[in-house]
Amino acid sequence: MHGFHDSDNPDSAAAPVSGPWYKSLNRYHWFVFVVSALGWLFDTMDQQLFTLARPLAMAELVAPVETPAPANETEVQKEARLKEDVKLTKVKRGAYGGYATSIFLIGWATGGLIFGVLGDKWGRVKTMLATIIVYSVFTGISAFSKGFWDFCLWRFLTGLGVGGEFAVGVALVAEVMPSNARPHALGLLQALSAVGNITAALIGMAGTGWKTMFLIGTAPALLSLFVRRRLKEPERWQAANPGDSAVKQSGSYAELFGDPELRYRALVGLLLASAGVIGLWGIGFFVGDLQREVFGPILTAQGVSDVEGQLKKLSGIALLMQNIGAFFGIYMFSYLSQYLGRRPAFAICFVGAMFATMNVYWNLGRFNGTADIYWMVPLAGFFQLSLFGGYAIYFPELFPTRLRSTGTSFCYNVGRFVAAAGPFTLGKLIGSVYKGYEGALPFRYAGVTMCSIFLVGLFAVIFIPETKGKPLPE
Repeated sequence: MHGFHDSDNPDSAAAPVSGPWYKSLNRYHWFVFVVSALGWLFDTMDQQLFTLARPLAMAELVAPVETPAPANETEVQKEARLKEDVKLTKVKRGAYGGYATSIFLIGWATGGLIFGVLGDKWGRVKTMLATIIVYSVFTGISAFSKGFWDFCLWRFLTGLGVGGEFAVGVALVAEVMPSNARPHALGLLQALSAVGNITAALIGMAGTGWKTMFLIGTAPALLSLFVRRRLKEPERWQAANPGDSAVKQSGSYAELFGDPELRYRALVGLLLASAGVIGLWGIGFFVGDLQREVFGPILTAQGVSDVEGQLKKLSGIALLMQNIGAFFGIYMFSYLSQYLGRRPAFAICFVGAMFATMNVYWNLGRFNGTADIYWMVPLAGFFQLSLFGGYAIYFPELFPTRLRSTGTSFCYNVGRFVAAAGPFTLGKLIGSVYKGYEGALPFRYAGVTMCSIFLVGLFAVIFIPETKGKPLPE
């Protein structure tokens, strides 16, 4: 019925095979993995198309600052006024970019809460289908924005689908895979998200306009055809949802928070996720904006004819380098967590993320000009994104089957409500606190200040339960 023999279809009940983890997988396991990986890969591609399109969209959708000319203005005064207007326009658009990102993250968190519950009630497959369609359609509609506020509306609606996909995807893979393969499969699933980011970077490097970027983002809707026709619900989920009213209701926040142990796990998971999400979306994904501030004046002083085109290319290169580092960092976490445990792996990665990100914001361009992108940014991406490999492995291990999608979504996506303050705070630091500094210094000071958020994650590690070597809760 699904295009596989019955012997290919058992979920994690299959006996582990000795040797490398992938030897335990049959054809259906691989099919589930590929579909889930593609869903998350395209999801992250859409996210990164947004980060690349954001400064270009703000330049078109946010009006420039135009200070009225005073009476009897001299040419010198006019030149000074126009120069100040350019500076204020850059600050305004940078701040609005932060606000748009915060709204996107609020949509992401809202969608995570909604679809997380539906993933436990409807099933993993139906919910994955819905999330893919939502984030694809509204990404495309974003291309038709006429102003800042309708742009934010479409980004909010896109976020609904983006937020829901992660929890159902990792729950599906966690429940289908043999136990010995589960951490490695989830780590590789998250690592392949970097391929989506790299795809977006290549699209940006090709000089694609922001509207075209969003139209390209509609392509993942085609994946829904394969999801609908081939996937079946995991046996674990079917066993937890037999239609018996005596069975506890799946997808219940009341049950999640009514159980003291599950409530504790949800709250410490939330704290753990909030630090990483703020660190990435409030700091890490603004490296493209930072390099514009750092290298724009340098390229202008060098007499480069197409400064904007060169800056767009450098943004794509920065994103590419960040995600090359991310791929190895995410997959590294799956091995590190298997050898040392989940808690030590998280602690190492939070410390690494803090220092590597501070290095980018304070030193980018100070050593070897644009060449700094090729070593600073991959190192930061390695540690920043390694944390997300940890979330994919760790959160499904905290909750029973009937609440796995709900609990995972709560940790990962409610963290985004908190994290929405990250880009907003960065925008306020740039536009207000460090406004008086010249050149790239507002971005540098704001980014270094924001890196303190990784200490929150390091603090959370003290309280999280260790799950290494333990089976998934039933």
